[in-house]
Amino acid sequence: MKFSLSMQSILAMAVILMLALPQSVSAQVPARFYWKNLVGGNAVPVVYMDMSGNANPLDPAQFVVPESSFEATVALGGYAKTFTLFDRSALVAALLPVGRISGGASLFGRDFTESTNGFGDPTLEFVINVLGPPAIKNIPQAMRYEPGFSLDLLVDLIVPVGEYDDDQLLNMGQNRWYGRVAAPIVWQIGSWVPGRRTTLEFLPSVWLFDDNDDFLGHNLSTDPKFQVEAHLTRDFHKDLWGSIDVNWMGGGKSSLDGIDGDDLDMVGVGFTLGYHVNENFQLTAGYLASVSDDDPTDLQVDVFKVSLVFGWHPLVEGMKRLGGE
Repeated sequence: MKFSLSMQSILAMAVILMLALPQSVSAQVPARFYWKNLVGGNAVPVVYMDMSGNANPLDPAQFVVPESSFEATVALGGYAKTFTLFDRSALVAALLPVGRISGGASLFGRDFTESTNGFGDPTLEFVINVLGPPAIKNIPQAMRYEPGFSLDLLVDLIVPVGEYDDDQLLNMGQNRWYGRVAAPIVWQIGSWVPGRRTTLEFLPSVWLFDDNDDFLGHNLSTDPKFQVEAHLTRDFHKDLWGSIDVNWMGGGKSSLDGIDGDDLDMVGVGFTLGYHVNENFQLTAGYLASVSDDDPTDLQVDVFKVSLVFGWHPLVEGMKRLGGE
C-alpha cells in the first residue's frame, strides 16, 4: 500500500512537464501541476490539443485579428527531470510542439486564407520551490508529503527556431524570443487523504516579448502580458480528481510599425479531469473557453486538450523488480 501511494505521489507531479506550453491562454496550465514528487523522477508526455479563436493559437502574444477565424491541431512531446537545488525541489524540462494551423483573415489590405504545418518553437523551463515542504528525497518522505502552502519560481524561455515564413500570417514559429516568469502557488485545504484532497491553486505570471521585425514586412512589438490562472481542485476518488478553472489575461498590447492596438482583457473558464491509469500513467482532459468576447476586437479562445503522461523513478522501479512486479 505504501509503495502504491508513493507512485501516485510521483504521478501527481509528473504532468508538470506540460506546464511550459508556450501556446498562450489556449494551453492553460491544468491544476495539480505543481504538486511535488520524489526527486530524481522523470516524465514524458504526449499531449493533443484542438484550438480555435481569432488569434494564432500558437502565439502567446495573442495578436487579435478582428473578424478572423483560426484553427489549430497540435501535439506536444518532451522530457522533464526533477532534482534538488539548495535543498529545494527543482525541475528542468524541454518541450517541442508540432501540428497544423489554418484560417482566414484580412490585414494590411490583404485577404489571407492559409494553412501551415510543422514544428513550432521549443520551450526550455526551470522551476524551483522557494516556500513549502523540503525536497522529497525518499519514499517515506513522499508518503508524508503535504503541500500546505507552497510557492515556486518558474522561468520559461522559448527559442525562435520553429518553422516561419515572413510572407504568411500564420506560422508554427513566431520569429522572436519570448518567455515568462511565474510564481505557482498551491494551497492545501483540509486533510491530505487520497480520495478527499482539496486544493486552491494560482499561477500569476508575466510574459515578455522581443520584437518580430519581419511580420509580413512589418515590425510587430508586444508589451508585457499579465496572466493569472486559478484552480479549485477536489478528489472524487483516490485515482480520479477534477477542477474548476479560471484564467484572466491583461496587458500585452501589440503594435505594428509603432501603431498601437488594444490591451488584452480576457476571462476564460473551464474544467479539468485527471485519472491515474496505473502506477506509471496519468490521463488528463480539459476544456477552456473565453467568456468576455462579445466585441470583435476581444480575444476569442476555445480549446480542448487530452494528455497522457508516463512517469518513472529509478528507486521505485527497482523496488518493483525486487517485489517481483
